[in-house]
Amino acid sequence: MPAQRPPSDPGDTHATSPLLDASGRVDKAALFRAASADAHAQPTADQPRRIAPSPDDEILTDDPDAPPDPSDDDEPSALPDPAALAPVPVRFRLARDLDKRLDKYLCDRVTFMSRAQLQRLIDAGHVSVNNRVAKPSTRLRRGDLVRVLIPPPPSPDTPAQDIPIDVLFEDEHLIVLNKSPDIIVHPARSELSGTLINALAYHFAHRSPRGGALSEVGKQFARPGVVHRLDRQTSGVIAFAKSDQAHWHLARQFELRTVEKRYLALVHGRPLAPVEVIDEPIGPHPSREKGYRERHVVRHDQLGKPALSIARTLSSHDAGPDLGPVSVVEVEIKTGRTHQIRVHLQHRGCPLLGDDMYGGKHVAAMPQIGRPALRRVALHAAHLAFRHPITHAPMVFTPELHGDMLALRRFLSSRPAPSP
Repeated sequence: MPAQRPPSDPGDTHATSPLLDASGRVDKAALFRAASADAHAQPTADQPRRIAPSPDDEILTDDPDAPPDPSDDDEPSALPDPAALAPVPVRFRLARDLDKRLDKYLCDRVTFMSRAQLQRLIDAGHVSVNNRVAKPSTRLRRGDLVRVLIPPPPSPDTPAQDIPIDVLFEDEHLIVLNKSPDIIVHPARSELSGTLINALAYHFAHRSPRGGALSEVGKQFARPGVVHRLDRQTSGVIAFAKSDQAHWHLARQFELRTVEKRYLALVHGRPLAPVEVIDEPIGPHPSREKGYRERHVVRHDQLGKPALSIARTLSSHDAGPDLGPVSVVEVEIKTGRTHQIRVHLQHRGCPLLGDDMYGGKHVAAMPQIGRPALRRVALHAAHLAFRHPITHAPMVFTPELHGDMLALRRFLSSRPAPSP
């Protein structure tokens, strides 16, 4: 039975909320529809609200700023611009004493966001408990009122967009691309379009000789067919699954670490050894201040996860008076931690060119010595080897470098070795 509300809380109606699924968790698709409806028409103060009790808590949607109940009859005919979608406020009233941390509680209720994402949401002041800004470690008790401003998730239906892609291989089971820099792999909270997923939807509909579509695995998170990922600014080889069977079999190879992954990096300085094994655990940056939340560091505590990289220095060059020594390094990764190569090389004193998050510098053009500019992280996925998920035939992909990084690599090859 729900906990009794204090006199200041006027809500007293119980019904089914369109924002919850049968288990009392926030429904991702319903949240997107609510955000879309709000983008078309702001709710009025007298609009009816609904709430839904669950075993642990209840939604209070008689809140004046709660989202409306978008019915099928008045659902907008077209989705609004994703940038116009505002966060959707959702409130929970605890019906029993859980003695649970706020971030863990929200993980149980907002299952399409990771614990790290929810902690960032709390750190940004978008979560309150009893009308006070909360911390991730806030303990929850019976009668507590939790209010969350949830950013609208990507739509589970990915619109096709005519974005050029470089296809290295395609059959009815998978497609392999040479990814360009400055494009993200799949829709995320702040990037709901212009991704490789949007580009592939167009490719299958209009250009592919094979047709088909991405696998259904991960579709509920707007990540259909995504087996592995590359950072926005990283170029190079990436594979997507077109069938569920191929997805599971290829993902299993990544899980067992039988996939060979090598990257080409341009770094500041000269590594101490021609070949170096970097076996250092990686975890989130300890600071939650703005500018640090996205960073990762080497850390030897319970939050550090094992990470293993093998760095091979191919050559070192004098890149000019402002940059000094720059080295071309091949990095083979045996694990797949967030920002693994960037963190490991920075930890060794050799941050990547263009990687201002981890101490690297953008490269300014220097026409007098023929040096081109580079204003992105100098990292390219240069080698991917695995077995075909259905035929089991060995497959190896070694895509060419893209324009800016290719031009800088050619420049470096013409430069002398740095002074000892």
